[in-house]
Amino acid sequence: MIVRKLAYTLLASALILVVSGAAAAQHRDYLTDNEIEIVRDAQQLDNRVNVLVKIIDRRFTALGIDPNSPASGKKDKTDWGPEPTGTRTELLGDIKSILQKAIEDIDNVAERPDLMVTDVTERKPKTFKEVFPIAVRSLAAAAGRYKPLLQAEGAKTTDRVQTGIITNIIELCDEITASVAKLPSK
Repeated sequence: MIVRKLAYTLLASALILVVSGAAAAQHRDYLTDNEIEIVRDAQQLDNRVNVLVKIIDRRFTALGIDPNSPASGKKDKTDWGPEPTGTRTELLGDIKSILQKAIEDIDNVAERPDLMVTDVTERKPKTFKEVFPIAVRSLAAAAGRYKPLLQAEGAKTTDRVQTGIITNIIELCDEITASVAKLPSK
């Protein structure tokens, strides 16, 4: 009897390890290798937010949605790498993760402005008071573009997972838009 219980316990443990290993192997990075390098190079907050917005725009484009990007007409010499790929659910999840990263980057600088990285190649590096509002307003402008697109997509989808992700992204967009009101006036 004890041997049988021990055998069942070992079998159950082995099954759990196999299943958890398979789940871990399915983890997906929300940035491509080229995008990771571009984000790493964009250390100053306003530049980083603009890069993250561009990356989100790329996800919308991969979904077949025009992100109405104001920079879409400009020539960009940056090597963004191949277009992002994935299922609709994965790409929506990427958008959510990238938007959360942008928010976290802004929050981190807001909490510790003395640790803000500035672009040392500029003659007169920008200060926190100059960079922070630009970054927040830039992200808010993007959130304003994304919200109607997401609302339209949410109305079309019947997939509950996608609906949940879209709802979460819309909530993030609302938070971002509301944060602009907390900025000091120009």
